[in-house]
Amino acid sequence: MPIGPDGWFEGGKAIKVEGGIKARSRRGRIGEEWWSRRFIDILEGICDKGRLERGRRYARAGQVLDLDLEPGRVRSRVQGSRAEPYQIEVKIPVYDQGAWTRVEDALANQAVFRAKLLAGEMPTQIVAVFDDLGLPLFPTDLDMSCTCPDWGFPCKHLSAVLYLLAEAFDDDPFLVLAWRGRARDELLGALRGPTADEPPTDPLAVPDRPLTVDGFYESTTSLAKLKELPGGATAPPELLLRVLEPPPVKVRHIPLVDLLRPVYRGLGDDQPS
Repeated sequence: MPIGPDGWFEGGKAIKVEGGIKARSRRGRIGEEWWSRRFIDILEGICDKGRLERGRRYARAGQVLDLDLEPGRVRSRVQGSRAEPYQIEVKIPVYDQGAWTRVEDALANQAVFRAKLLAGEMPTQIVAVFDDLGLPLFPTDLDMSCTCPDWGFPCKHLSAVLYLLAEAFDDDPFLVLAWRGRARDELLGALRGPTADEPPTDPLAVPDRPLTVDGFYESTTSLAKLKELPGGATAPPELLLRVLEPPPVKVRHIPLVDLLRPVYRGLGDDQPS
């Protein structure tokens, strides 16, 4: 078993592939949109840098044969130095119907989120919506496996797949949500509201009741039972960050609004109760 200078399994020269999936990026970083960069930043923070570099070379050389994403799972085949391609699997937890109902209700209550998602855009503030519900959008713990003999984490074959997955997220941000268990059509259908077969109810409509003078001057509720109504809920300290259009500014690939959010929350915690 050949060992490289870094102490990891080196392997032979990869068999050249015709018709494999090639990364669009030919040099430098992979992933252009903020959601793809967020995914890549997580990977580069927890994975071996040497393996990630080799993975980028594999991704750009077209060594990945296919890429199949389904709820909670990504499957792929990568051609290495052996005749048989290596089998790749990357798994994350899938959110159930109850969790997605909570997410959809939170998104539907914010007009800017609903408008952007229906327009095919991914608002940066969506991360905070998921975090507030205790349902992280981006995974920080990946259950990954590859059939190659390399014990590095992740191996270059896994790294190549992860980088190509980030480019797939560039093309379709809804794949990030589909990986968590919600297809694009399901999510957008929930945000649009009732269908034509189920017309929305008029919130101002009241049932018709005949007007009579019987009991007009009588109280239907005992005065002793009347209590002061509780005050309305206070607005979250980062409300402006959620509503306003985020500035196109990033700090080390992280949107500025994501860095400001904990600061706003901290200021809110300092306010007297």
